Amino acid sequence: MVTYRVNDWGSGFTADVTITNRSSAPVSRWRLQWTFGGNQKITGYWNSVITQSGQQVTASNADWNATIGANGGTANFGFQGSYSGSNPLPTSFTLNGTACTAG
Repeated sequence: MVTYRVNDWGSGFTADVTITNRSSAPVSRWRLQWTFGGNQKITGYWNSVITQSGQQVTASNADWNATIGANGGTANFGFQGSYSGSNPLPTSFTLNGTACTAG
């Protein structure tokens, strides 16, 4: 499950993202992907490595948070971005290629 929280101030925002592993096996070397619904541009990030190509975004683990523990373990990261117009929230995410729920 992915929790995506935004602090929006008009033409900029920060996002706090938490990945919760609800399976009975740990997730190693995680990679979370989503698509922005507007023209959002990531300008900085922490606790992950983020790449962006157009609207497509990939956040990968940092060296120190590469494993998400089983049965409720979490990984948390954040980023700052800019946009013009609207800042719609992402509606779907994939974790290591598998669709996961947003909450």
